Amino acid sequence: MLIVMAGLPAAGKSSIAEGLGRVLPAPVVAVDPVEAAIWRAGVDRGQPTGLAAYLVAEAVADGVLALGQSAIIDAVNAVEAARRQWRALAERHQVSVAFIEVVCSDSRAHRERLERRSRGIVGFVEPTWESVQQRRAEYQPWTDDRLVLDSITDLATNVTKAREYLAIASQSSRPAS
Repeated sequence: MLIVMAGLPAAGKSSIAEGLGRVLPAPVVAVDPVEAAIWRAGVDRGQPTGLAAYLVAEAVADGVLALGQSAIIDAVNAVEAARRQWRALAERHQVSVAFIEVVCSDSRAHRERLERRSRGIVGFVEPTWESVQQRRAEYQPWTDDRLVLDSITDLATNVTKAREYLAIASQSSRPAS
C-alpha cells in the first residue's frame, strides 16, 4: 500500500507519519529532508527544488513498493498534480493508495507549533506563518477519499485512527486506477 500524508507545514503530518512508520512498519519518505539535501548539494534555491524533491521521493517510494513493501509519503500534497503523482505510482505497482490529510483546527496552536519547531534538518529553513497562509490559499480541493485527522487530538489517538483507516482501506480498496 502507498500511504500519502498531506497537510500544511506544522499541521502535524510528520508526527503521525513517523508513528505509523513505527507501528506498521513502513518506511517514511519525507520531502523536506530531500529538498534540504538538494540545496546542500549546491542546487540553487531558485531552481524548482520542491518539484525535484517530490520526484526523488517518488523514486525512493517506487523502489520500496517494488520490494513488495508499503511506503509512507510525508509531503504537503496541496495540489492535484502531486496527488495524481501518487495515484499513478500506486497504479504502476498495482497497490492501493490511501490519503491521510492532517489539519490543525486551532490556528493559534498551529502558528505556535510552526514558530517553535526545529526538526534538525540540516540546511532546511522552516517556513514562515505568512508562507503557510499563502499555501493555505493555494490548497486545491480534494477529489480523493481520505481520512482527515485533527492534530489537536493527541498523537496516539490519531495514529490509532490512521491504523484503523488503513486496515479498512487495505481490505476494501482495489489498487489505484
